[in-house]
Amino acid sequence: MRGTNADEADRPHSGKWSVADTMEDRVTILDLCGGTGSWSRPYADAGYNVEVIDLSRAHDVRLLEAGKLPEVRGVLAAPPCTVFASSGARWKRSVGEMKEALAIVDACLRVVFAVRPKWWALENPVGKLTRYLGKPKMYFNPCDYGDPYTKKTGIWGEFTPPQPTPVAPVEKSPIHHASPGLERAMTRSITPSGFARAFFEANP
Repeated sequence: MRGTNADEADRPHSGKWSVADTMEDRVTILDLCGGTGSWSRPYADAGYNVEVIDLSRAHDVRLLEAGKLPEVRGVLAAPPCTVFASSGARWKRSVGEMKEALAIVDACLRVVFAVRPKWWALENPVGKLTRYLGKPKMYFNPCDYGDPYTKKTGIWGEFTPPQPTPVAPVEKSPIHHASPGLERAMTRSITPSGFARAFFEANP
């Protein structure tokens, strides 16, 4: 596995990190509903071929064709949590909204089934998704991995749980400082950097 140089490490995470001479000698990671690519960033920084599949990049996971993908080492999935999260429980969700949200979750799991990766993980904040997927393999707060705030999140899948490096939760979640609307949704979707790094180290 080739590493990155200093200039490459500063480049924005575009979803395909071209640090190797050819695509064939790099391991592929799928980042489904990846948004900013924050969860997969440690893989990209290490030289993996990271494919970020997200509507913001004009890629719909529901239409992803597994036959067109290279061999995949791991799958990260972070389907939108707005409908499921306990933080939004005061808002009544329609049947149509629930079906739409679950269709994205189902699509992520279909990709996992199709590509048969070495490991996979699907994350969502604590909330309604347990009704449909059962109990997660693990829960974590960002402060368990070095980011000093709380936001309880469940992780489903087949993976090695990362080793905690806890700190005191002395700060408010960044979500509290974000304006309502798209900014808040984007902030809520960012995977804490400490957890992302620890997950990468446990699941290379």
